[in-house]
Amino acid sequence: MYDVTRPHQRRSMALLPARARAMRRPKWWQELAFVLICYWLYSLVRNAAPSHQTAARHRALDIMSLESTLHIGIEHSVNLLVASTSWLAYVCDYYYATLHFIVTIGVLVWIYVKHPLRYRSIRSVLFATNLIALVGFWTYALAPPRMFASRGFTDTVMAFHTWGSYASGDVANASNQFAAMPSLHIGWSLWCAIAIVALAERNWVRVLGGLYPLATLFVVVGTGNHYLLDVAGGVVAVVLGFGVQRLLSGRPAFAHPTVATLHPSELVTAH
Repeated sequence: MYDVTRPHQRRSMALLPARARAMRRPKWWQELAFVLICYWLYSLVRNAAPSHQTAARHRALDIMSLESTLHIGIEHSVNLLVASTSWLAYVCDYYYATLHFIVTIGVLVWIYVKHPLRYRSIRSVLFATNLIALVGFWTYALAPPRMFASRGFTDTVMAFHTWGSYASGDVANASNQFAAMPSLHIGWSLWCAIAIVALAERNWVRVLGGLYPLATLFVVVGTGNHYLLDVAGGVVAVVLGFGVQRLLSGRPAFAHPTVATLHPSELVTAH
């Protein structure tokens, strides 16, 4: 018979053990090591993924055909606009090469400093997104629009001799040129936007955060690096990343770190 005097104990459905998912302040050196090791492994796998150049080009033609059928094939028009406006091409090229890392690292550091108890959950979403993207890179090699000069696309990095892109200089020789689906530029920028909008206190910061993935969308298409369906793939990767984090921890990534919302076994003293 059920004892109504016993307090109800919620059983967590999380996949991780209680101590691993506990809300506690992360140690900076552990996080730095974790991020560096994970990014190294991510780069290793990304660049080792089979390119299958012929298949990648055929898939790209299929993507362009599908987008044309759906009347969403805007890549050529946007790429033409950027390529025909030199100052815009320079801005987009350097945006593509630098902000992808600068903004993402900046948001990670900001969350670590300002919201330390939420940091590990939100960071886990980003890492899960990357793992999901690797599956796409490995199984669905895809040639980006910039490789189709015959169809009127311009590789703005090559045309304007800018630096820093995976498609330029020695980097191109070491990087997988067919890792386009999904777009992690979109995935990372969307993750940043969600974190900023959810946690920032100032309205203008939240507005800038919300505009960031939209600007990134223009850049990745305008530079000839992605199709709109790659962008959709990046959004799906982030959504799945949130789902993976929820399965692992048993709580939303942005759950408020209060004692009232934690399972008793998750109350771990910070060191």
